[in-house]
Amino acid sequence: MTCKLSVNLNAVAMLRNRRDLPWPSVTEIGRMALEAGAYGLTVHPRPDERHIKRSDVFELVEMMKRGFMDKEFNIEGYPDQRFIEIVEQAKPTQVTLVPDDPAQATSDHGWDFAANMAMLKTVSANFSKKGMRVAMFADGDAETVVLAKDAGADRVEFYTGPYGACYDDQAGQAVEMEKLVSAGMMATQAGLGLNAGHDLTLDNLPQLVIGMPFLDEVSIGHCITADALKFGITGAVERYRAACGDPLR
Repeated sequence: MTCKLSVNLNAVAMLRNRRDLPWPSVTEIGRMALEAGAYGLTVHPRPDERHIKRSDVFELVEMMKRGFMDKEFNIEGYPDQRFIEIVEQAKPTQVTLVPDDPAQATSDHGWDFAANMAMLKTVSANFSKKGMRVAMFADGDAETVVLAKDAGADRVEFYTGPYGACYDDQAGQAVEMEKLVSAGMMATQAGLGLNAGHDLTLDNLPQLVIGMPFLDEVSIGHCITADALKFGITGAVERYRAACGDPLR
């Protein structure tokens, strides 16, 4: 049971932005993560640029063109006009649509697919036509996740915050896992690929991978950045790859 690791660089960018200085370099950390075996990189260029800046997106695109053409680039965000223009110019492998309000500290819920169906259909059709895989942020809700297929998604990315929040509550974690597994089975039956992300750690990730053998990809940023303080970015990526079931070669 193996899923692919995409390293989210938002926390690295947020650390850099604390000073008017160019380090830590988002591009350099991204390169090191790919060299350590990460399958891809994820960024979320919010309108206020509180972490990833527009310029970061295109610097990463150029870096990946120079030696990592076999890796994937994932841009996530709310599909306003600014975001759509960035994605169309960057042409990532995957675009993940997230229902963020600009005031949110971080993504904390999935789409209400029924209420946003028309908009999501239009946006996803545009990106699909341009050759990009479309994922949509979703809650672990078996009853509604299948609507993502009608909205034009190729994959859903499950918001795993409630699962991650149960780091000290085994019973609660089991309940959240059951929700994710049930929703994942429904999504798979509907023909959707599966991604996951938010508060996944070296402790809770292996259990998720075992419980959801149909999981395609996990996007991890905050926790992998925290662990990089202990192990270095290379050591952290290698540990998360192992937690994904991806043996080091």
